[in-house]
Amino acid sequence: MIRLDGPILVTGAGVSGAGCARMLCDLGARVTVADDNETARLRVAEATGCDTCDVATALARIADYRMVVTSPGWRPDTPILRRAADTGTEVIGDVELAWRLDRAGYFGDPRTWLVITGTNGKTTTTAMCAAMMSQGPDTAAAVGNIGVAVGDALTAEPRIDVLVAELSSFQLHWAPTLTPDAGALLNLADDHIDWHGSFDGYADAKLRALRGGYAVIGVDDAEVVSRTSGPHGPDTETVGFTLGIPARGQLGVIDGNLVDNAFGDNLVLAPADGISPAGPAGIQDALAAAALARSQGLEPAAIREALAVYEVSGHRGQVVHDHAGVDYIDNSKATNPHAADAALTGHDSVIWIAGGQLKGADVDELVARHAPHLKAVLLLGADREILARAVRKHAPHAVVHRTDSTDPEEAMNRLVAAAVDIAEAGDTVLLAPAAASLDMYRGMGHRGDCFTRAARDLTE
Repeated sequence: MIRLDGPILVTGAGVSGAGCARMLCDLGARVTVADDNETARLRVAEATGCDTCDVATALARIADYRMVVTSPGWRPDTPILRRAADTGTEVIGDVELAWRLDRAGYFGDPRTWLVITGTNGKTTTTAMCAAMMSQGPDTAAAVGNIGVAVGDALTAEPRIDVLVAELSSFQLHWAPTLTPDAGALLNLADDHIDWHGSFDGYADAKLRALRGGYAVIGVDDAEVVSRTSGPHGPDTETVGFTLGIPARGQLGVIDGNLVDNAFGDNLVLAPADGISPAGPAGIQDALAAAALARSQGLEPAAIREALAVYEVSGHRGQVVHDHAGVDYIDNSKATNPHAADAALTGHDSVIWIAGGQLKGADVDELVARHAPHLKAVLLLGADREILARAVRKHAPHAVVHRTDSTDPEEAMNRLVAAAVDIAEAGDTVLLAPAAASLDMYRGMGHRGDCFTRAARDLTE
């Protein structure tokens, strides 16, 4: 489990490191925080009273520490973490620390842990599941990468009984013993390969979410299926979710309803129509969330009520404007081709706004898959020409319009103006860039906000 009677090193004085240091100091542990940012070190020292040092000093003293708690962004090949592993000093992350402290009873009776991971859809599924579990008898909250930090959730008042945790591959890599009550792996596609060293390393980290009582898997994703064919744990029950008719042990869709054929006999849970975000991706997220909730005994009525009022958070596929029979959808969160694929699926006639930093990702398969539904493709950002070549090759019928402007608002205004000119009733104008935003925007939220403003201003 965990011992607090020896010195503990926390690497990183950012939000995660500061939270770990505060939690450990409050429990009486001797903590040193290592970071090369002196201002951040001083801030943590003032807030917690712990010792601090630069990374080189901590590296020289690594054998003095019982354990290292690292911030999730620190790569496994970071010299200080490699040295710790070489000298037999255990390295864990913030989530693993919270898990062990919770299991050891430092904050009362252990909580229920529901973990969601995957390449895309994590945030929406986590928020949906938290909304569902909040309809039940226990207090529940979204934690991890959305909502409350995991450590803060353990000390929250009133008590949070159910932690619905969105966890990244980084956090799971540093969580060697985390065994949630139920975990979901939504999908798998190339991402963060530079951090993990290989796709296998990335996928193996994600699979750690499935070691608990229930392993919820996306059976429409071939990569997930191929990597989850064996047992996950000695007492783990596998539950699948699919957009098709569910086999035994799965949740799926029959006659426009979400149905449970795992914990019930094709039991109707909720209508698929009206789920936010609209489309197949939103339905898949709802099925995964419902599978987790049902694994904990939640009644169908609670799931139905939660989905009836749930609204997707910003930049994840919501209709931000409609005009003259045309929907304008902001899915700026689609920062890679896998996410853009989900965003494009289910639309018959799309005016697609895309582009930014592809980071080496291949887009040919994405464009080829959706070519029949692409009416126009409007491109901006650093890698717009790569996308343009793919469109010319696979969707030569589509209108292609590019802007060379690097001003974020001007570029988006130009593309949305072109979309307004092209669009007819029944079309969808979809921002799903398939690329990162930092070549032009402060982040994906800024990009989505510019799209929303332009759509509303240019159709007045």
